[in-house]
Amino acid sequence: MQNKPKGLDADWVRYLLKYMGGANVRIYRATGGRVLGNLRVPPTFKPVPLLLLDHVGRKSGKAFTTPLVYLRDGDDLVVVASQGGRPTNPAWFYNLMATPETTVQIKRDVLAMRARRASAEEKARIWPKLVELYADFDSYASWTDRDIPVVILEPRA
Repeated sequence: MQNKPKGLDADWVRYLLKYMGGANVRIYRATGGRVLGNLRVPPTFKPVPLLLLDHVGRKSGKAFTTPLVYLRDGDDLVVVASQGGRPTNPAWFYNLMATPETTVQIKRDVLAMRARRASAEEKARIWPKLVELYADFDSYASWTDRDIPVVILEPRA
């Protein structure tokens, strides 16, 4: 495990990410993804696509929306439960595993999807594509002892 930046696991970081994510969702929805529909990360600043993932709290039953980097893999969409290399999986992952029927928004399109965790073989095939899309995924994986889940979102008929 590589050294991760100090303070990454601090509560204030979690709260900051939560509020930044909420602002991202509001702006994305208001602009149909024209603003904040892509993430641009140094050093290349190449656009990395974002979607809005809807999920239902497994304990609360409350509706949530989380902005996530995604990869297209044929008809499927792939998201990563990296949580920036934090020691635990994000709540949205557990929510999707409990209630896999979901919707995502990409730009103005809302798509009905069904979530499942990628098998080890699928993850091995997809991971290099994810890292090519967003290199920080490799850093996040090196900062944690957990096996970062890859989630496949399959279209529902």
